[in-house]
Amino acid sequence: MEGRVTLLDFWSSSWAMRVKVALAEKGIEYESREQNLIDKSPLLLEMNPVHKMIPVLIHNGKPICESLNTVQYIDEVWKDKSPLLPSDPYRRSQARFWADYIDKKASISALIYNSAKKLWKEKGEKQEEVKREFIEGLKTLEGELGDKLYFGGESFGFVDVVLVPVTSWFYSLEICGKFSIEAECPKITAWIKRCMEKESVSSSLPDPHKIYNFVLLLKQKMGME
Repeated sequence: MEGRVTLLDFWSSSWAMRVKVALAEKGIEYESREQNLIDKSPLLLEMNPVHKMIPVLIHNGKPICESLNTVQYIDEVWKDKSPLLPSDPYRRSQARFWADYIDKKASISALIYNSAKKLWKEKGEKQEEVKREFIEGLKTLEGELGDKLYFGGESFGFVDVVLVPVTSWFYSLEICGKFSIEAECPKITAWIKRCMEKESVSSSLPDPHKIYNFVLLLKQKMGME
C-alpha cells in the first residue's frame, strides 16, 4: 500500500508540516521536494492545477491536495498504525469540527498569517485589537482542550496534527507583538511542550528561531524594516 510517496512542500508552511507529522506518525518514508512558491514548478502546476499551491502528496503518481484532506487520506490509507481520527462517528465528527474551526478565516490558521502581517504593520490600539482576536481564538481552543493530554483525549490525534504546526510561528508573533502566549493560554503552552516531546512532531517542525529569521527577511522584502 505504501508505494511511492512524494511531498511537494515548503519548509515554513504549517500546512505542509501537517502532512509531514501525519506521515511521521504512520512511519511512512517519503521524498520531500521543496517548491519555489513564486516560480512554481511544472510538477506543482500539473499535480495541483486548481489551487497551484502546496502541500501536495503524490501517492503512486496520484495527487492529494489540501492539508486537511491529505491528513485524512493518510489516516485512511495507512490505518493500521497510529490512528489519527477516532473510530466512533460522533468523536470523529467533533475532531473534524475543531479541525475546520482551526482552518476557518476567523480562526487560528488564517490568524497566524494575517496576525503576523498586521502585527508587523499596526501600532497602538490596532495592534492590541489584532492580539485580542488571536488570543480569543486560542482561548476557545484551550477551552476545548481542557485538562486532556491531547485534543482527542489520551492519545495524539487529528486535531493535534492540524494545530501543532502553526505553533512554530508563535515565537515570531510574541516577539513582533510583544506579548506572551504562555501567560494568556498556559494549557495550550503545556500541550505544545507535550506534543514537541513526540519524535513525529519535533522532527517535522522547524526551529521557531529559524521561522523568526524568515519573518525578518520577509519584513525586509516588504520594506518594513
